[in-house]
Amino acid sequence: MNGALIRKPFKPHPRKLQYLLQIDYYITQLTKEKAQTHSLTSLQCGTLLQSFTNSKSYHKGKQLHAHMVSSGLLVKNTYLNTKLSAFYAICGSMSEARVIFDDIILKNSFLLNCMIRGYACNGFSLDSLALYRDMLWFGQKADNFTYPFVLKACGDLLDVKIGRKIHSEIVIRGFESDIYVGNSLLSVYSKFRDMEAARKLFDRMPIRDLTSWNTMISGYTKNGDPEEALSIFSLMARSGERADCATLVTILPACANMRALQLGRQMHGFVIRNNCGLDISVTNSLIYVYCNCNSMVYARSLFEMFERDTVSFNSMILGYARNGDAFESLRLFNQILLEGIEPDQVTLMAVLGACDQITALQFGMSVHALLTRKGFAIYTIVGTGLINMYAKCGNLGCSCQVFEEMPEINLISWSAMIAGYGLHGKGREAIAVFNQMEAKNIRPDEVTFTSVLSACSHAGLVDEGCDIFYKIAKEYNMEHIVEHYSCMVDLLGRAGHLDQAYKLITTMEVKPTLDIWASLLFACRVHHNVKLAEIAALNAFDLNPKAVVPYISLSNIYAVEKRWDDVERVRATVRSKGLKKQPGCSYVELEKVVHCFLVGDKSHPQSESIYSKLEDLCWQLKEAGYTPDTSSVLYDVNEEVKEKMLWDHSERLAIAFALINTAPGTVIMITKNLRICCDCHTVTKLISKHMGREIIMRDAHRFHHFKNGICSCGDYW
Repeated sequence: MNGALIRKPFKPHPRKLQYLLQIDYYITQLTKEKAQTHSLTSLQCGTLLQSFTNSKSYHKGKQLHAHMVSSGLLVKNTYLNTKLSAFYAICGSMSEARVIFDDIILKNSFLLNCMIRGYACNGFSLDSLALYRDMLWFGQKADNFTYPFVLKACGDLLDVKIGRKIHSEIVIRGFESDIYVGNSLLSVYSKFRDMEAARKLFDRMPIRDLTSWNTMISGYTKNGDPEEALSIFSLMARSGERADCATLVTILPACANMRALQLGRQMHGFVIRNNCGLDISVTNSLIYVYCNCNSMVYARSLFEMFERDTVSFNSMILGYARNGDAFESLRLFNQILLEGIEPDQVTLMAVLGACDQITALQFGMSVHALLTRKGFAIYTIVGTGLINMYAKCGNLGCSCQVFEEMPEINLISWSAMIAGYGLHGKGREAIAVFNQMEAKNIRPDEVTFTSVLSACSHAGLVDEGCDIFYKIAKEYNMEHIVEHYSCMVDLLGRAGHLDQAYKLITTMEVKPTLDIWASLLFACRVHHNVKLAEIAALNAFDLNPKAVVPYISLSNIYAVEKRWDDVERVRATVRSKGLKKQPGCSYVELEKVVHCFLVGDKSHPQSESIYSKLEDLCWQLKEAGYTPDTSSVLYDVNEEVKEKMLWDHSERLAIAFALINTAPGTVIMITKNLRICCDCHTVTKLISKHMGREIIMRDAHRFHHFKNGICSCGDYW
């Protein structure tokens, strides 16, 4: 059947005229250069063309094509035309390959396989399957060179039905035991996320090569089963098969996903022993492991030691952002630009995530402009990232604008918009967006419900929050997850319904987490319920004895009640356990540079001016009737010392710095890592009125918009 006559199943390619013009151009070039190929025979042309095919020398092959056209060698020469069509297909120039292919009457299996391969490997999966269909229709049989690329096309299209049908044909034809076909089947089932079928195939393969093992390891890793990926790797080692760089690139992400630092370090040792460290993909995979395992020192040493590319920078930028060092993420982004390495969509999305951690709005807006210039802004995932960034950087208006301009909005985008409203205390607006989403028949998921319940909590919308909480089970037949309970405990507790919150915890269907007990503990502090606070604290201690926050909260509750002996007892426990309280710090961005201030910080170059400004503000506010609320200073010291301690708070330093360095009327944006205290909240309201400034502050819980002496939270936070 090798020379079977089949009808041309497709119409001649519409770009045939363009193709002829290109050939004419190359003929002209040949004439100008006085090429020495005019004496070549048909056989010599075939040999040369094969050489150009093997090396994928596109331009040389194109010139040879021009010579063959000008010398008439292609006329009725099936051998050369077949070689030429195969050359273009293997070089990925499918339009040119197709023009020649359509003019060949006798199409053999070699040519058909080359065309199917060319389509499959160059993103034309449907064309590949269509040609395979016509190949069978006209009586030409597929072989072990056909099936791997037909399967690749099925996998790329995620067409399970056709993929299984072709698998049946492979079994009937007896090709399942062929190593290349078998590996292709493993790959296609991996793409179909059917690792059970892939494993059955793998277990009955008579012969396995390194590709078989690598395909299985990669399949398990990509389909979210890193434990099984490591199991296959272990089995591979026991079988005597030696790992290569491709194996390492597939197994290292499994270590990263499991956060298996020790195993990752063992793999690092293997890389060094086997001289694989010079492969940039292996180095990048190791960096990814260390970043995911919070070992940024190891990651940085690899990053500095070897060649790096965009992927290397992406891992480091994401790693620092996840580990709470947004400043280093932004520094690395500046470095990638200075080194001339082209940032991609992943880079820019990672930088957006770093910006929203420290409210670097101006920096984030620059990244938005770069995303737009590169054409990434049209993608839904990018739009969602921008919604998050603007909301967390205090500009909810820009979040709304991005949301409204998105060409396509998915569930994650809706959830991000709801969460943005909630973060700014706009609970009713969040519920309105949630209702709008439901009206469009978009089914909310667990994350969406968490966002809207959190919004209700920030706004004190108890009835609305309870209705939504019970709707989850009744209307959507979904189980409550722990985050839903956490939101409800926070909602009920902050509203003063402590008994209801405690009852919910004791009757919830999942085990209470540290966050749930911490929410109740915070509510007990607000509403002065020491007895329930002690119950919540003991449960929090049991869940995580090394978590310092519950100890600090209980100590503060005792301090408010002036139970100083109990305060000292709790603080002594903290000291004996070696626990450290997170220091309060605030950030303010000025001309794309983020300045950080700690409590009582005097390290800033403008420190003298900042404290002078604070002293002046204190005097002016007292003249206007301000009286310090020292209840937030939970130490057994005199009132004068307490007042001084209040004015050393990091957010006041940041505000003073912004007042000194910005023009009148400029909006001041502050980020604080802890909850703002009552006196700082009062002082910020007074400064906004006295100085005629809008001050937007994001603390650990939510946003506060201070304007004309009023805060958007309505003093409920």
